[in-house]
Amino acid sequence: MTKTALVLGASGGIGGEMVRTLITHGWVVRAFNRTRSGADEAGALWIKGDALNRADVRKAAEGADVIIHAVNPPGYRDWEKLVLPMLNSTIEAAKAVGATIVLPGTVYNCGPDVLPDLSEDASQNPVTKKGKIRVAMEAQLQAFAREGGRVIILRCGDFFGPNAGNNWFSQVVTFAKPVKQIIRIAEKGLGHQWAYLPDVAETMVQLLERQDRLPAFARYHFKGHWDASGDEMTAAIRRVTGQSNLKVKPFAWKLVKYLSPFITTFRELMEMRYLWKMAVYMDNARLVETLGEEPHTSWDEAIRTTLIAQGCLKA
Repeated sequence: MTKTALVLGASGGIGGEMVRTLITHGWVVRAFNRTRSGADEAGALWIKGDALNRADVRKAAEGADVIIHAVNPPGYRDWEKLVLPMLNSTIEAAKAVGATIVLPGTVYNCGPDVLPDLSEDASQNPVTKKGKIRVAMEAQLQAFAREGGRVIILRCGDFFGPNAGNNWFSQVVTFAKPVKQIIRIAEKGLGHQWAYLPDVAETMVQLLERQDRLPAFARYHFKGHWDASGDEMTAAIRRVTGQSNLKVKPFAWKLVKYLSPFITTFRELMEMRYLWKMAVYMDNARLVETLGEEPHTSWDEAIRTTLIAQGCLKA
């Protein structure tokens, strides 16, 4: 029996990847976004709407088995005003149609007190505004599950991949076209976790296809590409670009700190700085136990595909 998924934020990085992966797995896909409508060549039905408008989401969700909540505020601004109301639109629609909610999660929920090794049930004591919002999101989804709903959360590291959009990899690490240098964000020698979007989407779809065997409120950690020293991604970029001597320069954290009182984005970056000063490793044992193995693309293939999509490398 063919199932139907509604993807909120379908024009974004993870939302767009979910649209493509669900179609590959034979799902009927409704792609909810702010600007586009009509069917595309791949088979998705694009629906124009506002995630803050509960009526828009409810109408789009009619007959859906799953709602993928991959939507973010326009321009990534006003999180404290918009994120929870958008989630409420999703929860109300899911209640009305009996749909499972899937949320791409982050490490923001957890503060430095529980790093570096994170389990799904680690204490959540965030020290940032976005972290507190993430905790509130999961709390509301857990309440939805207690009332009879079903929820799947996959927490991931920093996204990268084709069409990934607003992320550290494309905007900082390899921003030049072609790549002329590599920007190192973390402290030298520090481990960091990256999440390749096609692998993330494949993992979420595989979890959905096993949802009858999952708990009502299911949380998993995605290992992705664990760079234990910070050197593996650098080495892969050098191999893929054919530039073995590509220089590595540190990110200008001092400048960001200096300008943070005047620029909101920089102020938020400084709040999240602890995630680049400490190692962050999410253990995926629970996910592997559920799926058998985690979908994984090699470093070189993932970096090559991403750089080509960014226009940094010729196909």
